[in-house]
Amino acid sequence: MTKPLLEISNMEVCYFGKPVVRDLSLKIEPGEILGIVGESGSGKSTVIRAAMGLLKKGGTVTKGEISYKGQSITQAGEEELRKIRGPEMGMVFQNAGASLCPVRTIEKQLYETVLEHEKISRREIKERALEIFKNMGFSRGEEILKSYPFQLSGGMNQRVGIMMAMILKPDLLLADEPTSALDVTVQAQVVKEMMKMREMYGTAIGIVTHNIGLIEHMADKVAVMRQGRLVEYGTREEITGSPRQEYTKELLGAVLRLNRGQR
Repeated sequence: MTKPLLEISNMEVCYFGKPVVRDLSLKIEPGEILGIVGESGSGKSTVIRAAMGLLKKGGTVTKGEISYKGQSITQAGEEELRKIRGPEMGMVFQNAGASLCPVRTIEKQLYETVLEHEKISRREIKERALEIFKNMGFSRGEEILKSYPFQLSGGMNQRVGIMMAMILKPDLLLADEPTSALDVTVQAQVVKEMMKMREMYGTAIGIVTHNIGLIEHMADKVAVMRQGRLVEYGTREEITGSPRQEYTKELLGAVLRLNRGQR
């Protein structure tokens, strides 16, 4: 039986001693898309930050276990996590542009990222990047690579973030509200690009969002969080078709009301 790529068991996360995520268990299988949904402050972003070892200052996993490919990484040191981040687990942040250096070109930052993990020529790195851009539907990859982040739109910087997360072809891509700062048209394109990554590379995805409509479109399984706890967990069909919790019904209802208002 295939082991889950990522498995979280009975996890508690505290910030400065105060629990913000309690007794949470979930997993992501190879090639699966898991949507983690909930209102702001529900703890959903904390879950994937804990998995990446990127909790903000004062954050600590105080209980439970986080395993990657069957190996515990709960107490992993920075050097061990560095070997996993990038080649094994990629991360797309809510505002990818903010994680890019404003005074260096995309190309230079790309080389530094890849060469940290692989012995490969710059020509090969560039070819990989251009291939990913081409698969995303961009013909001007060379121009993007030579640009500085401030010269690109928010949507393009977000796509650069996806490209940089995917260039090492990780088995798992974790995305923290990757479309929330984008307009509706660009949101749809970014989602399509992430789905293409799964199709091309078999990449599993864990996506955090407050937009359950996005989850309805792309997730295989759904985890619904409220006030730091998992309140529902199952297949997309189970959660969106027959929700058990009133909170989940309210999230679904909010999407329906929005759609009606747009007609």
